[in-house]
Amino acid sequence: MNTQRPLYGKVALITGASRGIGLAIARGLAGMGARVGVCARDAKKLELAANELRRDGASVAAIPADVSRASEIAMLVQKTEQLLGPVEILVNNAGIGYFAPIQEASEANWDAVLDTNLKAVFLLSKAVAPGMIGRRGGHIVNIASLAGKNSFAGGGIYCASKWGLLGLTGCLAEDLRPFGIRVSAICPGSVATDFSPHTGRDTSKMLQPADVAHAVEAILTQAPQSFISEVVLRPTQKP
Repeated sequence: MNTQRPLYGKVALITGASRGIGLAIARGLAGMGARVGVCARDAKKLELAANELRRDGASVAAIPADVSRASEIAMLVQKTEQLLGPVEILVNNAGIGYFAPIQEASEANWDAVLDTNLKAVFLLSKAVAPGMIGRRGGHIVNIASLAGKNSFAGGGIYCASKWGLLGLTGCLAEDLRPFGIRVSAICPGSVATDFSPHTGRDTSKMLQPADVAHAVEAILTQAPQSFISEVVLRPTQKP
């Protein structure tokens, strides 16, 4: 292994990568030598992010896609592999939030969150799994949340998606570990991004996107005879 660039030549696909956590992960993996496929719904923001990565010397393919749409997932994986090569690392980071009492929520709210935060992970993992099985190796890293472990008022739909994601991650890990494929989840607390409002909180004390990226990097460089199944990430100080 190249200790300076331990992911040299590997292909990583990161969803929700035009900003925040996803962009930080893409930047970190590219710095470790990976060729990165970045995906997001907004094509203009995605291209700006990709250009930023290219200026740092990264090999990048920017593929706009809405992962809540099953019809776009096959295209996303196919284009990534055409441009970069077989996907060896999948980081399921794309996610949306909805925060309101259940009695005020609609079925459309439920569908939007669950389709993005949970169904997309199932479909993307299913899309890359055959290739990983054939190569007898690979990584799937799912960005979950402490909301997948803790309930709170107004969080019913979001918490349901993240609790489900942790259950899916554990089962995927058991299904795929016989083929040398390692499946992991990262559960961060609140991260200083524009994902949700942080009114009245000191964002300097919150987790930063780079903190989550660092956890992904640790998972991907674990020795081959073991894997880190779950990382719970909290700030050292409460914001």
